[in-house]
Amino acid sequence: MHGLNVIQYAAVMALPLLFAITVHEAAHGWMARRLGDRTAEMLGRLSLNPIRHIDPIGTILIPGILLIAGGFIFGWAKPVPVDPRNFAHPRRDMAAVAAAGPLANLAMAFIWAVIAKIGLAVAPITPWLGLPLLLMGKIGITLNAILMILNLLPLPPLDGGRVLVGLLPDRLADSVARVEPYGLFILVGLMITGMLGQFIGPPIALLERLLMLLVGI
Repeated sequence: MHGLNVIQYAAVMALPLLFAITVHEAAHGWMARRLGDRTAEMLGRLSLNPIRHIDPIGTILIPGILLIAGGFIFGWAKPVPVDPRNFAHPRRDMAAVAAAGPLANLAMAFIWAVIAKIGLAVAPITPWLGLPLLLMGKIGITLNAILMILNLLPLPPLDGGRVLVGLLPDRLADSVARVEPYGLFILVGLMITGMLGQFIGPPIALLERLLMLLVGI
């Protein structure tokens, strides 16, 4: 991007990535608290402090290796603990908790689009400020679009899979839920074969384009 080397690109990407993961996870805990489960709050997981959500392998090691390799950026944070026994309607409320993460990414993608717009306006006057804002904004749009669309795949343990379990009739929901122990392996297999990019690439590109058009970039 714009002739950046790996170190420069990683520096520009760090803040959008940390916010994308942190706010996504905190949103799960926030929705759970609204629906009656305070487990995440009691364990300090409603914080926007990235350290409380970072998984050393999923948040740092794997994305770093993929960044250096120039491949699809993929990673995860520590899951926010949720106890559905505290919900009035466990299945429905778990679906709402799962949906909160991708919705938070959508909101952040819009915020980063606004930041990119500001950077674009400032760059001709103050390049040292405008260009980093523009680059960070565009990366923020992309990262949040990836996290949103990826997590909406109807595959447990992704958020989309848990939303699906919450919406389906009991028998079908149980069948989908049984896929969860294998979900990560299926996801990695899709990524290695290139099928994951084929599934989520077009909607990610569409979302990026719509956000940029919305703010006039």
